[in-house]
Amino acid sequence: FKQKQREEQAEPDGTEEADKSAYLMGLNSADLLKGLCHPRVKVGNEYVTKGQNVQQVAYATGALAKAVYEKMFNWMVTRINATLETKQPRQYFIGVLDIAGFEIFDFNSFEQLCINFTNEKLQQFFNHHMFVLEQEEYKKEGIEWTFIDFGMDLQACIDLIEKPMGIMSILEEECMFPKATDMTFKAKLYDNHLGKSNNFQKPRNIKGKPEAHFALIHYAGTVDYNILGWLQKNKDPLNETVVALYQKSSLKLLSNLFANYAGADAPVEKGKGKAKKGSSFQTVSALHRENLNKLMTNLRSTHPHFVRCIIPNETKSPGVIDNPLVMHQLRCNGVLEGIRICRKGFPNRILYGDFRQRYRILNPAAIPEGQFIDSRKGAEKLLSSLDIDHNQYKFGHTKVFFKAGLLGLLEEMRDERLSRIITRIQAQSRGVLSRMEYKKLLERRDSLLIIQWNIRAFMGVKNWPWMKLYFKIKPLLKSAETEKEMATMKEEFARVKEALEKSEARRKELEEKMVSLLQEKNDLQLQVQAEQDNLADAEERCDQLIKNKIQLEAKVKEMNERLEDEEEMNAELTAKKRKLEDECSELKRDIDDLELTLAKVEKEKHATENKVKNLTEEMAGLDEIIAKITKEKKALQEAHQQALDDLQAEEDKVNTLTKAKVKLEQQVDDLEGSLEQEKKVRMDLERAKRKLEGDLKLTQESIMDLENDKQQLDERLKKKDFELNALNARIEDEQALGSQLQKKLKELQARIEELEEELEAERTARAKVEKLRSDLSRELEEISERLEEAGGATSVQIEMNKKREAEFQKMRRDLEEATLQHEATAAALRKKHADSVAELGEQIDNLQRVKQKLEKEKSEFKLELDDVTSNMEQIIKAKANLEKMCRTLEDQMNEHRSKAEETQRSVNDLTSQRAKLQTENGELSRQLDEKEALISQLTRGKLTYTQQLEDLKRQLEEEVKAKNALAHALQSARHDCDLLREQYEEETEAKAELQRALSKANSEVAQWRTKYETDAIQRTEELEEAKKKLAQRLQDAE
Repeated sequence: FKQKQREEQAEPDGTEEADKSAYLMGLNSADLLKGLCHPRVKVGNEYVTKGQNVQQVAYATGALAKAVYEKMFNWMVTRINATLETKQPRQYFIGVLDIAGFEIFDFNSFEQLCINFTNEKLQQFFNHHMFVLEQEEYKKEGIEWTFIDFGMDLQACIDLIEKPMGIMSILEEECMFPKATDMTFKAKLYDNHLGKSNNFQKPRNIKGKPEAHFALIHYAGTVDYNILGWLQKNKDPLNETVVALYQKSSLKLLSNLFANYAGADAPVEKGKGKAKKGSSFQTVSALHRENLNKLMTNLRSTHPHFVRCIIPNETKSPGVIDNPLVMHQLRCNGVLEGIRICRKGFPNRILYGDFRQRYRILNPAAIPEGQFIDSRKGAEKLLSSLDIDHNQYKFGHTKVFFKAGLLGLLEEMRDERLSRIITRIQAQSRGVLSRMEYKKLLERRDSLLIIQWNIRAFMGVKNWPWMKLYFKIKPLLKSAETEKEMATMKEEFARVKEALEKSEARRKELEEKMVSLLQEKNDLQLQVQAEQDNLADAEERCDQLIKNKIQLEAKVKEMNERLEDEEEMNAELTAKKRKLEDECSELKRDIDDLELTLAKVEKEKHATENKVKNLTEEMAGLDEIIAKITKEKKALQEAHQQALDDLQAEEDKVNTLTKAKVKLEQQVDDLEGSLEQEKKVRMDLERAKRKLEGDLKLTQESIMDLENDKQQLDERLKKKDFELNALNARIEDEQALGSQLQKKLKELQARIEELEEELEAERTARAKVEKLRSDLSRELEEISERLEEAGGATSVQIEMNKKREAEFQKMRRDLEEATLQHEATAAALRKKHADSVAELGEQIDNLQRVKQKLEKEKSEFKLELDDVTSNMEQIIKAKANLEKMCRTLEDQMNEHRSKAEETQRSVNDLTSQRAKLQTENGELSRQLDEKEALISQLTRGKLTYTQQLEDLKRQLEEEVKAKNALAHALQSARHDCDLLREQYEEETEAKAELQRALSKANSEVAQWRTKYETDAIQRTEELEEAKKKLAQRLQDAE
């Protein structure tokens, strides 16, 4: 599209792309272009064709493309779900959520805010899911742990974005106003959040980078956002003319996608009109928040698993890690945050049995082999015997928990221990094998030496004649040896036969004993089986008791926590009580200060009366103190300065009272949380009221006295005025005052200048008071704004805010009244100064007339000039002093009157505060009674649960003792069974050995009998032949 010349109207720059798009969507190309460039808008009850510029057309095409994509995506999801739908009931499902990570670019806009807001919510869900479940396991296992809600770390940023008067709320509100712009949106953001939220900052614009309008502190870092075009992006309106074309498209898919679209001018259906029209205009931010809330609700109902994806580098190179890139990803996807939180807890845990089996090798002496030790006690003994930091692990009911890094240290210690043990075993094995080999070598050498010695000995006697004879006679000597062997064999046979009979008898005895042992074994097996069943039942009961104990301990812990909360509340109430006592003491000190101030005023009053008396005496003795007029002038100047100082002191008193008023306002705010001390405060306030009433009466009496003094002074002044008129008449009769009157004129001009300086000082003081009043008003407005911001929490807070607002309005009225009174006082002072200036002007005029008259009579009254001049000066000064004293007294009387009025207002305020505090005292007393009843109920419940816990502990100890006794009995039975089995096996082996020996002996006897019989027959035949040969030889020899 392009802009028409000399017009703010867009027109198509060629129709090729439009023809393709229209063909694919089943539309008329000309109608599509006309709808984009000249959409029809409903104005009232009529439709008007509106022209669009290039930028508006570009926005419209982008919005239409996004709408088509969104509806196509939803249609695809619906079709896929319908295809995969099954009629079987569904209990579980598996979902995969893949989202973009945290985005921090040089130019961050509305899209980055939505993505980063989504990541904030998911990171908060991750922290809550992972570490709240972790802490629940700590609580279940009985680990001492202070619950930490890690999800709250991100709550401030989330509230800043989504809560009422947050960024998205203000953005949606701006979208509703037709004249809103990006700059008005920025101004509202600054007014509502700059300086009030720590996560909202004003960015620093760096030269060369895009402009940033505001910055947010996310968990991944600070992000600068540019708000240009946010209102248009958030509205994202659709061109309803083109949407109508979509609805009439020949492509059924497109027409079906937009069939349910209801525009702003859609007819309202009965019963559904409000919902349809309200849903037709929904901003992108509202839709995004709605979808995000649905997603978070869905996630909270599942068992999620989290996968963090990290890319090592952006060049897709193997073995290359870009450290800043990886650290940026770890920080943005919350891994570093998760590690930080994880290190605060106990990330590693092992069951007691597994820990004992795996790490017993570290110190076997801590858990003896032959003794029965519980797995938990064994783990405690083992860990206490190791040289590690014992604050890095905790014992639960079924597991032992480790801080990060401690389990790795135990693994290193175990690996080191195993390496030492294996090295020792290898060394011992090599030593045994080497010794066996060495022993074989020694035996082989000894055998060789023996064989060699025998062979050498045989070779030495082989040819010896006697040895040859021995070899020949030796066979002849075998018969005697055979008989000896036969006798030996018979003895051995008799012995073996006797042993066989004994072994047979032993065998029979052992068989009988074996039968009895088998019977006992069967009985013991049955008994062991019964004991095992009882042991299993006892273990089940023990497990159940342990579970009950854990539950009761959890309940007791919960009760203790509630009791601790109540104790903390009591401690807070006690602290508030002490604070109220301190405030009461401060109020007493303020009242004492007021009493001191009143006493000081009384003293000043008496001093003023004394001065008046002195002045009266001086007026009576004017003729006597003419010579001291200079000193009196100085004294009067000092009195004037003192009066100015007194005026400044009274202004300081006004400021002090104003500060005391502000302090009382703060005290009133603090008094709202009082509970038990209310009665005492009420009594103190009543005493203060009575005291202030007494002070008020005293002040009123002093005011009446001052009024009487004023009347007396007025009478005296009238008298002095009469005398002064006489003196003036005398002055008119005096002569030759020319030069002296010139001097008097200069003095009067100096007096005028002094009065002008006093007037300027009064104006300065008034400006200070005006500035103080504006500061107080600004503070009141800030307090009101804070109260308005803090409003809306609960109905009680709203009531309290209304009361506070009424009190602040009343205080503001009091401040305005005090300001008006001060202004009235300043105006009266200015009027008095003006009157004084006018009187002095009249006096100057009179003196000038007198001067003209006296110039004529100068020559006549020249001799009396000095005396009359001195008398005139004295009288004028006395008159001025009296006027000053009258003004001072009037000012003091006005001040006393204002103080009395202010005291009366304070009494009224205290009376209203007393009534309010009485009401709050009743409410707090009722709450205290409820809390005390709840505490007594909890105490009774605690005692009940404690008794139940002790009973269960006793039952558990009895079950443990029974279990231990059964275990010991079972162990003894097993030990006896093993001993009987070993004896039986030994008897069986002995019997088998005897049988083998008997059979061997029988076979040997048979062999020897056969051998001896054969040898005996052969030897008998040989002997007979030898006998025959010897007989033949003897016959031959004969």
